[in-house]
Amino acid sequence: MTGIFTESAIHQKSPQEITALLYEACLTNLEEAIEDIANKDLVFANKKLQRANDILFRLGAGLNYEAGIIADQLDMLYNYMADKIVQANLTKDVTIIKEVIQTLEEITTAWNKAMKNKSANLAAGLRQKALAYEKSVLMEDN
Repeated sequence: MTGIFTESAIHQKSPQEITALLYEACLTNLEEAIEDIANKDLVFANKKLQRANDILFRLGAGLNYEAGIIADQLDMLYNYMADKIVQANLTKDVTIIKEVIQTLEEITTAWNKAMKNKSANLAAGLRQKALAYEKSVLMEDN
């Protein structure tokens, strides 16, 4: 992942943005593993599936369990997908990889939607604060 982004660029990302990047990197590795299997490059497929599993492990390690049941559910999903990737790696079964991709795409879509909604809500809140400040300044001037 550091090949795509400089270290300073990664440090400027929020934890939510880093999670989104990890989802995308995992998907990329899974999709490339399918291509490698089709091309009979099984060593490369193995490495990409291992990378995808490493990413899932990091995602699980970064969960905030104080967030409640959603963290537990994500942990179970990450473990399920990791187990499926191991199974797919042993058998080089593309069908299993596609199942994991489908699940991860759904999580990624929901994550990105939640990030977008949070940004929109934050922007609306900042606008309200700015308007309230301007109003109070105008009242003080009168």
